[in-house]
Amino acid sequence: MTDADANLLPLRDWLTAEDSLRGRVGLLRPTPEPGHMGAVVDVLVVALGSGGTGAVLARSLTTWLSQRRADVKVTITDASGRRVSVDVRRARDVEAVVREIGALVDPPTE
Repeated sequence: MTDADANLLPLRDWLTAEDSLRGRVGLLRPTPEPGHMGAVVDVLVVALGSGGTGAVLARSLTTWLSQRRADVKVTITDASGRRVSVDVRRARDVEAVVREIGALVDPPTE
């Protein structure tokens, strides 16, 4: 199991325990390159919609990250391609995740 698998699989299980996110979380497995046995899981996809799912995701990620004892990088990309990446060093800055996710899923209106 890779480091990505070791973090993504438990995160997927954690997020799918949230009623608002159930059925919206999945693993994206890239097509294996020729000569390779299979693809490594390196992307967790969460489909956000209306009704506060972005806030649920931010809150749930904050809780999950606060329980981690390793460095974790979270990258979130929305449908338009806007991307937010947050490096969390041993979960010392989990509030940064909430701020960054909030800015992506609920951008300020101009």
